[in-house]
Amino acid sequence: MKLYNDLTRRKEEFVPLVPGEVRFYVCGPTVYDFFHIGNARPFIVFDVMRRYLESTGMKVIYVQNFTDIDDKMINRARELNITVSELADRFIEAYYEDADALGIRRATVNPKATEHIPEIIQLVERLVRTGHAYTVDGDVYFEVATFPEYGKLSKQTLEELQSGARIEVDERKKHPLDFALWKARKEGEPYWDSPWGPGRPGWHIECSAMAMKYLGETADIHAGGSDLIFPHHENEIAQAEAATGKPFIRTWVHNGYLLMDNEKMSKSLGNFLTARELRKRFSPLAIRLFMLSAHYRSPINFSDDSLRQATSAVERLRNCWALLQEAIASGETRGEAAPRLATEIKRNRERFRDEMEDDLNTAGALGALFEAVKAINSALRESPLPGLAELREAESFLREADEILGVLGIGKERESGLTDAEIENRIRERAELKRRKDFQGADAIRSELLEQGVILEDTPQGTRWKRQI
Repeated sequence: MKLYNDLTRRKEEFVPLVPGEVRFYVCGPTVYDFFHIGNARPFIVFDVMRRYLESTGMKVIYVQNFTDIDDKMINRARELNITVSELADRFIEAYYEDADALGIRRATVNPKATEHIPEIIQLVERLVRTGHAYTVDGDVYFEVATFPEYGKLSKQTLEELQSGARIEVDERKKHPLDFALWKARKEGEPYWDSPWGPGRPGWHIECSAMAMKYLGETADIHAGGSDLIFPHHENEIAQAEAATGKPFIRTWVHNGYLLMDNEKMSKSLGNFLTARELRKRFSPLAIRLFMLSAHYRSPINFSDDSLRQATSAVERLRNCWALLQEAIASGETRGEAAPRLATEIKRNRERFRDEMEDDLNTAGALGALFEAVKAINSALRESPLPGLAELREAESFLREADEILGVLGIGKERESGLTDAEIENRIRERAELKRRKDFQGADAIRSELLEQGVILEDTPQGTRWKRQI
């Protein structure tokens, strides 16, 4: 597999440090509110990257942190008149609820900054001891001038970074770009004891400390949004490599911005929409497909129309799956090879893998999936139907694609808890009511099923059904 490495600015063959094992760190949410759909993009994209790597037989150790102490957390907790830990617990639970609904698989580890204070303090002590950090009035700062490679991720010099950055003026710092590793206690803020006095960790140090705890001093992949390249990821590299003398991350990957009206979505600009709000209007499958419809490094523009198109696309996928299952169950196959369908499935399966191998090109992979769906739909309109072996091969490809992309929802039951067997029983009851001309009772069953997310379609061949997405 080739991945574009932002550290080298080129596509590179991805080879993990330990054969067969991928050590993967993704920057997670600051849990002071529901996450917005701009955050949902990296959560979904890197979930798919993890799924794909696992589909190749790799063991993936996937670490995604929760930032549960920073200025935003403290200010929001004050607004709500609760403690910072209560705020964190509330929105960590909300994160899991929304992420689970969007099909984002749970990380191997979801470490919280506040649960790793000893590791953070040890890392800061190491930097102070080796001359890369200094203390001022209980604060500890990383001295960027002691790390000659500072700026190697963003490809800028100290002067260029300083002129382009919004830096809080602090005359106590040796250089304007020096950043806080430890912040001295302020009245009313949570604090922990440290060698420099009571205080709390800076934002950047938590990720380096937690990544090294769970993935070792050198990890394979670190991912996040493009807005994190500077200063967050630049600072992570500096403090980690200054402490260990080893490469911190071998491959850096960043997703492009999600735009609203062609402007970056952010809470500071006020042009944001939470994933929770969007889920009330569109299905999680449609949201996932929309997020994967462009290459992850490219910007993508959000609109209701784009989500409606994604909804229609998911309906096509699910309708194809339903028809394919019906054909397999019917036994009405000719029991012999269907060269065209077999050839199309093989071709598009190979194309799907090729696109995913090429820097996770989900847009191209979706193109291959829809070409296969077109071929399947065409074959299912033939009489007689293709052979069972060919139908099973088509079924296998759709399952494989869904396992990686998560856009078909194969095997998922709705929250109503109705199983396929229960739905089939209700359909048989409805058919009996119609036979007895009890159309009111039959309509009541249709309405009952619709309320529970099951759509019925009466055809000359009988009643078909599908779950709403």
